[in-house]
Amino acid sequence: MSINIKSVWEELKQRAEACRECEFCNTRAKVVFGEGPIDSKVVIVGEAPGKQENLQGRPFIGPAGDLLTKILQNGGGIKRDTVYITNIVKCWPPPEENEKDKSNGKPKPINISKCIKFLEAQLLLLRPKIIVTMGNIPTQNLLKTTVGITQLRGNWREWRGIKLFPMLHPSFLLRQLNEQKQNELKRETWQDVLSLREQIIELGLDKEMLFNDKQQKNPDTPGDNSRR
Repeated sequence: MSINIKSVWEELKQRAEACRECEFCNTRAKVVFGEGPIDSKVVIVGEAPGKQENLQGRPFIGPAGDLLTKILQNGGGIKRDTVYITNIVKCWPPPEENEKDKSNGKPKPINISKCIKFLEAQLLLLRPKIIVTMGNIPTQNLLKTTVGITQLRGNWREWRGIKLFPMLHPSFLLRQLNEQKQNELKRETWQDVLSLREQIIELGLDKEMLFNDKQQKNPDTPGDNSRR
């Protein structure tokens, strides 16, 4: 029996928006379910919504989202609007008193365990060719590992038969105060997005997902010092 993907997707979204399984439901403004075409063959998975995402209900906006767009479009020639973007946790984690970042908190294992079912259902419905995990939390939870992102980044893995590619989270790059370290991490990120681009071409997705030569913008240099 065929499944109506759109209706199942909408039902899943409604379940996420009604979820009250952890304390984040008490402080969220909007559930950030995800954004992009549901027939996309590339899915980017981040950690959790930030304060701005919480208010607008959209993933990866603000400085980190701007940098993600630059990484995709200027670094890899990848059109952001052809990628489905979501997070492993769908609600904003408010900061705790002892956290340095007074805008955003970190999801705890209990929050992730309650929310990961929505991500897994999304991935099973989307059936992408590539999953890009941004940062430690989505990478470690999908791969079931404690190895850190700086060791995992740039190496192709698999999740349930789907290619999985760990990358550094844009906000991690923006937090680097040491200019030399920031430039080093940006160079690694540019290398990684070119690897992602090569895989998109190899899978025959380039016509729909990549800019052509006339559309392509000049790439920013990896040493661009923009910060939050």
